Amino acid sequence: MRELPAGDDAVVLDFSSAADPTAPGRAAQALRSAADRGMLRISDAVPTASSVLVQAEPGTGLDVLAVRRVLRDLPPPGPDNDAATVTALIVPVTYDGADLDELAALVGRTADDVVAAHTAIEWRVQFMGFAPGFGYLVPAAGPESARSLFTGLRRREQSRPAVPAGAVAAAAGYSAVYPRISPGGWFLLGRTDLDMWNVDATPPALLSAGRTVRFECAD
Repeated sequence: MRELPAGDDAVVLDFSSAADPTAPGRAAQALRSAADRGMLRISDAVPTASSVLVQAEPGTGLDVLAVRRVLRDLPPPGPDNDAATVTALIVPVTYDGADLDELAALVGRTADDVVAAHTAIEWRVQFMGFAPGFGYLVPAAGPESARSLFTGLRRREQSRPAVPAGAVAAAAGYSAVYPRISPGGWFLLGRTDLDMWNVDATPPALLSAGRTVRFECAD
């Protein structure tokens, strides 16, 4: 991990060289938890695909040594060390996506193999972005054969101008559920009836950085 200064009140933690793709999300979760317990004075920890922006209140200065202390005790990934596993979100999926057969042919598997791999993985929200309620999920645990199927996956050659809300998709090492109708270039595996974004709910998004997700066949 590298520390990159971002002014007097923030630092960027660069995990681009880390072998564990869940490191930024787990680090952000640990920092927020430490702040909630009064062990760290920060206003937020915002993860991305390979880094975390740690921000203190403007003008207060950031205690980088305290940040290091929290991350020094960060447990390794895995179900035994993952408090988020207890509150994993179960997403029921009808696996009838328009790209399921195409993806299976691309990776040299059957459609049933792809579904079995997708449901065998414990996914973790690496970061939120693209649209409100859209979580980028990375494989956090599960059989290596299942995880490798998705980690090397590219995007579709042709994007769609409109992907329906509730579409469950995968591409570029991630999986996701589209919370609303939007453009998209990911492979569509199926659909869920879960409402991933509701402005009248508290909180409005079902997902947040660090949360674990399990996909299950709806039928």
